Amino acid sequence: MTAATPTSALSRTASGGRIGLSVTLCRDPEQFARLAPEWDALFERCPHATPFQTHAWLHSWWLSYGVPGRLRLVIVRRGGALVGAAPLTLVHRPFPALVPLGGHISDFFDVLVDAAHVPEVTTALARGLHRAARGRVIDLREVRPGASAERLFAQWEGARRHLTDSVCLDLPGVPIEDLFRRMPATSAKRRRAKLRKLDALGVAHRDVAPDAVPEAIATMLRLHGLQWEGRGVTPEHARSRFAEHLTRAVTRMVRTGHARICEYRVGGEVMASDMTLLSGGLAGGYLDGVHPDLRAKTDITSMLLRESARHAAATGRGTFSMLRGAEPYKLRWRPLEVGNQRLLMARREHRPVLAAYVAMRAARAVAVREARRRAPGVLEWRSRLHEARNAGLRASCRPALRAVLHGGRAGERG
Repeated sequence: MTAATPTSALSRTASGGRIGLSVTLCRDPEQFARLAPEWDALFERCPHATPFQTHAWLHSWWLSYGVPGRLRLVIVRRGGALVGAAPLTLVHRPFPALVPLGGHISDFFDVLVDAAHVPEVTTALARGLHRAARGRVIDLREVRPGASAERLFAQWEGARRHLTDSVCLDLPGVPIEDLFRRMPATSAKRRRAKLRKLDALGVAHRDVAPDAVPEAIATMLRLHGLQWEGRGVTPEHARSRFAEHLTRAVTRMVRTGHARICEYRVGGEVMASDMTLLSGGLAGGYLDGVHPDLRAKTDITSMLLRESARHAAATGRGTFSMLRGAEPYKLRWRPLEVGNQRLLMARREHRPVLAAYVAMRAARAVAVREARRRAPGVLEWRSRLHEARNAGLRASCRPALRAVLHGGRAGERG
């Protein structure tokens, strides 16, 4: 298997010149690693890209979550310079499909398209993806409104389907007092009082330097586990691969200005930590950890949001996103609900495959909702089964999974 397979070549530019566009399919992780400087430069020329499209985030995700042999990067060059990229990976189950790098731990997906060459690069990406797809569906999840992937979808000449995806909650990147004005007067007054109480506790905050990021992430994940203990922590957040990914990715991103970690201390001890991911016009509150003792004394959301909003306003980022999920504590701030999109594409001759794929995904979504309603533990056991299967221990987990499905204990009959 070659590291990069040519898929198409174009020769027309927007200015009518003869500088050719070459499109290649990269399957080689080492070549992906070497793309870092060019990728970073292209990212800065993509005004709609989010932090989840940085090379640091995507390459680190591949190292922690990627399956050997399944990397699929559609790369577009103009006169040798990188001007477009679609970072994807191949999956085989339940249908063969090309899906975004970054997986379920990334809140937004997009392709990278150089802002100076949008029409021709978008066309080149579409042609490259058409060649790379073969008989597979291209399933682009969590596409934010305004993303470059929307233009790609509009140009697709084969079968396509547009579905809704997760809801994200956005606030304007303004100081906390401006956010208070969005709330009822009584609610704003109550939150101001809680912040005064917080200040009386002597809580001090500081940004973490790049060299201190690994230790800071370990502290944040420890606090995150304490914060959600007994309240249903997201299983992935407790896994070593997630910690390794964050440590590797965010260390680079803090150095390049695409992430920050803010620690909150009381008496010199770190009692809370908050991670924000950053791109040109967007700040996204990705993960935090708060010691239960501090959580019991103050309004944690207001504490974290005050500093995040200050930083967004000070750096000229117009949007502070609370990312996916419509939890009640977020809704109190009266955010704008922004719906992500799911863009599905296939070659014209594979329209029936796309229809079957969409129907299967819809049925699966119904099954997942029903499982959550009837047996909340089943999804965690399903995740454990997948991990055990990968470790060669599939049979040992089956009795426990059956027990959850049928409402009994492992080893018991329903």
